[in-house]
Amino acid sequence: MTEGQKRAFDSLWQQYGVNFEASPLDLSSIFSRDVYRTLEIGFGAGTSFVETAKKYLNHDFLGIEVHEPGVGRCMLEASQQDLSNIKLICHDAVEVLRDQLPADSFDCINLFFPDPWHKKRHHKRRIVQAEFVTTLSSKLRSGGIFHVATDWPNYAEHIQNVFNQQQQLREHTGENPWRPATRFENRGVKLGHNIWEKVFVKQ
Repeated sequence: MTEGQKRAFDSLWQQYGVNFEASPLDLSSIFSRDVYRTLEIGFGAGTSFVETAKKYLNHDFLGIEVHEPGVGRCMLEASQQDLSNIKLICHDAVEVLRDQLPADSFDCINLFFPDPWHKKRHHKRRIVQAEFVTTLSSKLRSGGIFHVATDWPNYAEHIQNVFNQQQQLREHTGENPWRPATRFENRGVKLGHNIWEKVFVKQ
């Protein structure tokens, strides 16, 4: 981490951070209200995450990121924008989703450009698996959406196959929700990658 990111943990964690505990959070208490609520898994450096939170001040946003430098940078940006609708957890997303987040608590869950683990022997490390989808679905409110994007064709095929084999979420055929481009997306576009993006809705 940079010195600035380290200082962010010292000075801003109490405002923006949520410690990991293997027991359900009271999200309405954490945010001091119960409004449209978005979870973003793996927000990276947080630039697009903060941009979205700034655009939708009447929504609340919980972000999960395992890498401390990204969390530090995200807190700095949120503080500079004087945002109060963001909370962050610095921990493994699968454990947070499974053990810390209550059922029926999110209107939207975002997963943008996750690690593709492109080598075949590493495919089992990909976050999108059948068990992940079952857990994710349980955290969405009725009518809630899962918004996912990748620039790796093989991962896109994998995600589509996983969702074709489950019954909890159906594919949305209308226009995708607005989102800002991410750093990984821009890098993929520069490399000539096509962007695959889908929205799935809880029944």
